[in-house]
Amino acid sequence: MDEKLSMGIKERTRGKILVMVVEGQITLKQAALKMQVCYRQAKRIYKRYMEQGDKGLLHRGLGKPSKKRLDENIKKKCLELYAEKYPDFGPTLAAEKLEELDGIKINHETLRRLLIKEGLWSRKRRRNIHRQRRERRSCFGQLLQFDGSHHRWFEKRGPKCCLMNIVDDATGTTESFLTEQETTEAAMRLLWGWIDRHGIPQAVCCDKKNAYVITREPTISEIIRGITPKTPFQKACEKLGIQIIVANSAQSKGRVERNHGVYQDRFIKELRLAKINTIEKANEFLQKEYLPKINKKFAIEPLDSQDGHAPCPSREQLADIFCYEEHRVVSNDFVIRYENRLFQITKSNRNIPRPKTNILVRELLDGTIKLIWNNKELDFLEITKEYMKEVKLSSSA
Repeated sequence: MDEKLSMGIKERTRGKILVMVVEGQITLKQAALKMQVCYRQAKRIYKRYMEQGDKGLLHRGLGKPSKKRLDENIKKKCLELYAEKYPDFGPTLAAEKLEELDGIKINHETLRRLLIKEGLWSRKRRRNIHRQRRERRSCFGQLLQFDGSHHRWFEKRGPKCCLMNIVDDATGTTESFLTEQETTEAAMRLLWGWIDRHGIPQAVCCDKKNAYVITREPTISEIIRGITPKTPFQKACEKLGIQIIVANSAQSKGRVERNHGVYQDRFIKELRLAKINTIEKANEFLQKEYLPKINKKFAIEPLDSQDGHAPCPSREQLADIFCYEEHRVVSNDFVIRYENRLFQITKSNRNIPRPKTNILVRELLDGTIKLIWNNKELDFLEITKEYMKEVKLSSSA
């Protein structure tokens, strides 16, 4: 019975060319050109063909195990470690951790094939509706995409919390931290941290959430006073000259949404491996370990090397920008009421606002209170029980 040969297109083509040589239709030099090999290689191929026929055209390594094949013991060890330590990891992240933590270097595609063969992993395919792809901004700092992701970041080891995340549209550089809720203060702290590190961006893209923007109609009182309602985050961006772009869909801020997916895949597992269960330790791990590594791995070079950030103000200026501000009226006894607290404007001020005057109360993120009138800070004392006792003692004396 004749042996069946698995010949590819290249082998079949070479066979036809060599038949032409045998029949004298072309020379071996002409055959070498047609086979796209050198003359010496053509002579070797022709010799094997004459000795073995079509079988001589096949690669001599066909059917033999590759010398570069992965050792069976290493394959077995990788599968055991995956099942034990990384059962929900994707092949790429699992390959990284096998090299980083277990000292076993394996290509992620090799590991993928092994896992699929053993039934330990399968690719999850999603069908999405067609959308027009938006090109990235050209410069670093032209646009930041801003969002919070509520998730069980500690799985069952800790409470559900929120990841506040910024992604630069041009490069994919990310900055983030964990907090209990997606609040205005968290949004201001995140943007402050970015500005402190890189400078003032040109624009930010965020959701229609009260933490970022106010989308309601102004009240009658606000209309009468000519006030447009704004969140402290909006006011801070306005002072810094940052444009706020409100996203009407998740897809319009797709880079930060996809970045959430990376965090939910990788960061959760990193926290598990590091045995971290608290927000404080997770944020420390983020800054020291995770963010430098993830930015080095996924961030790309911008199309334009120019930096789109404006210079960073001083920390004192930023503290006065990222704050809460409310207008209050001075009472007849020169007292200001704010958040159920009373503040007495003291006589030590060179100029004192008259009663019924509007002044600005500024509360910094660290809790510091400032009273501002005519762009100057006023000296004041908070009226507490201890303060009232001292007043009574001094008056009785």
